[in-house]
Amino acid sequence: MSAMASAGTRARHHALALPLPRVGVSLAVSGGAAVSLAPSLLPRSAPVQGVLTGVLVAVLYGAVALIGRLRAHPGQATGARITALAVAGAVVTWAVVCADRWQNSLRAAMALPSVGAVHWAQVGLWAVAVFLVSVGITRGFAAAGRRLGGARSTALAVVVAALAWFVAVPGATSAAAQHFRATSTVVDPGLVAGDRDSLVPWTTLGAEGRRFVAGTSDPRSIRTYVGLDSAPDVNARAALAVRELDRTGAFTRGHVVVAVPTGSGWIDGEAARGIERRFGGDVAIVGQQYSYAPSWATFLFGRADAEASARALFAAVSAHIATLAPGERPSLHVYGQSLGSVGGSAIFDSDAAARPATCSVLWAGPPAGAVDVDGAAVLANSSDPVVWWSPALVANPPDLSRARVDAPVPQWIPFASFVQTTVDLVFALDAPTGHGHRYGIDQGLSMPAC
Repeated sequence: MSAMASAGTRARHHALALPLPRVGVSLAVSGGAAVSLAPSLLPRSAPVQGVLTGVLVAVLYGAVALIGRLRAHPGQATGARITALAVAGAVVTWAVVCADRWQNSLRAAMALPSVGAVHWAQVGLWAVAVFLVSVGITRGFAAAGRRLGGARSTALAVVVAALAWFVAVPGATSAAAQHFRATSTVVDPGLVAGDRDSLVPWTTLGAEGRRFVAGTSDPRSIRTYVGLDSAPDVNARAALAVRELDRTGAFTRGHVVVAVPTGSGWIDGEAARGIERRFGGDVAIVGQQYSYAPSWATFLFGRADAEASARALFAAVSAHIATLAPGERPSLHVYGQSLGSVGGSAIFDSDAAARPATCSVLWAGPPAGAVDVDGAAVLANSSDPVVWWSPALVANPPDLSRARVDAPVPQWIPFASFVQTTVDLVFALDAPTGHGHRYGIDQGLSMPAC
């Protein structure tokens, strides 16, 4: 009996000793969870939060495992492991409690339903699943790399990166699909680009251009849009836009607004409706497309196209207005949202005469540090990740001096705020109107007078 009892005792001791993680693993798990649960700008769904937590925990776990393999270390005492595990449990519990309060404060400000225990249980399930899958994939690639050798592993990594890039950045196929996605809205003849008498064929406007010109909210207002396929180059498109404005009688209106689109050619319909209401229909709005790619891709790799397009269109419109008699000249305005504000800002960087010729300038949701806001009206939500995000956010707090506080503003935390804001960028347009990167009709109504 004594031998059996002794064996049982050893088995129980062995079972109790095995589950205890190393100190580094406990710190990695708690650190990854704490960073992932730091205050966000926008409410998080359970899958998004769970994926973020699982990925960050997996990354830190992998780093600890790699350091452990590269550097020999003595065995860790059971007491140290128990202490580290207890601290990790306390940190994770504290992080979840704080995150629950923060998420519900955001949701209350944005008139969204609150979350509770079920939400956080779902977060936990997603986090565990993502962690296990990430670790499994990493170990699989590591095993494959050992079998393939250095050169073949590098080649495989290049192929995988190329495939990921092809999926992430729209190619010719997705651009064509976006371009030919037609709208069935009927437009009023004679006052918009694309009608039967227009100098700009309807088929060349692109999907975003067709939506824009078909959405006129006031029969007295005019909307003109020139697509990428409407003319061969940026200057030809600008000249075509001016001819089309002249054909529709746009220069007889009291105001002309140069609206710089985002990367995909999108001009916010809510902004256009606000502008039309702001000027009582006595306005013409003109836009010129420069890309089919999403704004983030254009911001990183094609910002020069946005700037060149904005400069060319503004120069052509302002030059035509200058030829009119002083008493017949409409007031000239510039509007841009997001990447559109970056392109629009370039107008005034390169032309000293542009600012005096402009009645007013309005930027909505301008990217952090990328736009000249001097002399411009700025509409920026404090919950807009576009307004927060820049590489400098890793080590420096954002400049929110021009932002309106629309929701609780999180305390800036080095690195953690950068991670949170980067994730929020992906879902910036999923917020209710007036929050995140969703600016409603008030952005057009905010356009200043001369």
